[in-house]
Amino acid sequence: MTETIAFASSRVVDAGNGRRVELRWAAISDSGRRREVNQDSLVVEFPILAVADGMGGYTAGEVASAAVTGRLEELASAASIDVSTEGIESALRLAVSDLAESLEDVSPGTGTTVTGLVFGLREGRPEWTVFNIGDSRVYRLDGDVLSQVTTDHSVVQELIAIGAITPDEADSHPHGNVITRAVGFSEDPVPDYLTVAIESDARWVICSDGLTKELTDYGIRHYLLLGTTPEEAARLLVDAAVENGGRDNISVIVLDVLELDDDTAPTRTNATTD
Repeated sequence: MTETIAFASSRVVDAGNGRRVELRWAAISDSGRRREVNQDSLVVEFPILAVADGMGGYTAGEVASAAVTGRLEELASAASIDVSTEGIESALRLAVSDLAESLEDVSPGTGTTVTGLVFGLREGRPEWTVFNIGDSRVYRLDGDVLSQVTTDHSVVQELIAIGAITPDEADSHPHGNVITRAVGFSEDPVPDYLTVAIESDARWVICSDGLTKELTDYGIRHYLLLGTTPEEAARLLVDAAVENGGRDNISVIVLDVLELDDDTAPTRTNATTD
């Protein structure tokens, strides 16, 4: 049995130099086929879009991810489009404090991943800030080229980095589920950051590892190219992951950046899928 949560919205923003773009996004979170509790949580409060994947026991992971997304939602609501990296880190520290004060059965190993995108302005120019702790991921599709933007904080990623295993071998590695960083009690929750210029006709994906356990990057690219809207692409991705096994909770946010022409109609060019 699976339980699904879905959400969609949009926003028109100034992209500088007289340009405007429309941001359209859709989010789906599904408990999958094997998990009774969905320990993933989502942030879909502009200017922050993020996914958190909790861990640490039957309900503790759910509490951890909800603590993080709750604090990020507060930050988004209060900050409009002025979210700093300091603000993100402060929100994550408050989430850890919330977790420590929780009445739920949390343990020293309780924690959560978090990854996402923040829309912001730097010297009047719009940009994305990508942030990440753990092995949830951000991807970007440009035309028909899919790129993984974030780097996993995981044992297998460290082994890949030193050449001990190949990416293909990582899929079946016995430590494939072990992450090396999380928002929790063991370390200060400071994410990795990357800033990226706002470019139209790009499609972004934010996802928990419940998606990437079931779909290869080629499969993710296939369904992103097949879906004409963020809602359709997100649904195709989640349905495929469930069909392929649904061993974990699956959460996906798909975001389109669409150029607005003089008549205010958004335009998007879809590449063809193989």
